Amino acid sequence: MPDAPAPSPNRPVGVTLDIIAAQIGPLEGVTILDVGCGGGGLARALTTKGAKVTGVDPQEAALATARTRAPDADFRQAGAEALPFPDGSFDRVVFLNSLHHVPVPLMGAALTEAVRVSRGPVLVVEPLAEGPFFRAMLPVEDETPIRAAAQTAIAAAVERGEVKRLAGGEYDDVRRFADADAFLAMIVAVDPARKATAERERDRVVDLMAREGTPTESGVLLPQPHRFDLLSR
Repeated sequence: MPDAPAPSPNRPVGVTLDIIAAQIGPLEGVTILDVGCGGGGLARALTTKGAKVTGVDPQEAALATARTRAPDADFRQAGAEALPFPDGSFDRVVFLNSLHHVPVPLMGAALTEAVRVSRGPVLVVEPLAEGPFFRAMLPVEDETPIRAAAQTAIAAAVERGEVKRLAGGEYDDVRRFADADAFLAMIVAVDPARKATAERERDRVVDLMAREGTPTESGVLLPQPHRFDLLSR
């Protein structure tokens, strides 16, 4: 059985943490704001690389998990559209799979706030509404409209001159799951409100993973296409 699926045409396979490091530069000693930090996975990865991380999220339950997972980071409860920091507080700001969770009318404000509090660039990494991972999660939640809205918000902010795009591109983030339960646990962890639907739709997800994924000896591989945009004021 193959170890990895072929990348999409013209879209390379990439590791998200490597993409982040390549776009925002060396991490040692750099102050980073992780917007929509969720359970602290990115904060933990960045602090192990020497970054000084502050995470914000509107959900206190997520922050409680984040404080356990990334004890060397600082966490605050706040929405992306109203960041509780002075201008230029951080060397870098990162949104990882979080802009599309901001209410659509507030996405533009979230980008403006990120640029305001950053002395350097703002990196936005967003999943696209396509690919095997996305299709496998459709029975639980169809994020097509909000993922599209996030891309529209970025393009609109650039067009209005509120931010400047320094770089951008797409890549396939290939995720490995032992089974459907592991996949469902991950997508429910992102949004606990999905739990009941995930339990009800488990059999459909099992079928979709078998159809869409690439089997290996240690699980199923599901590529999720992403786009990154490096922005500045």
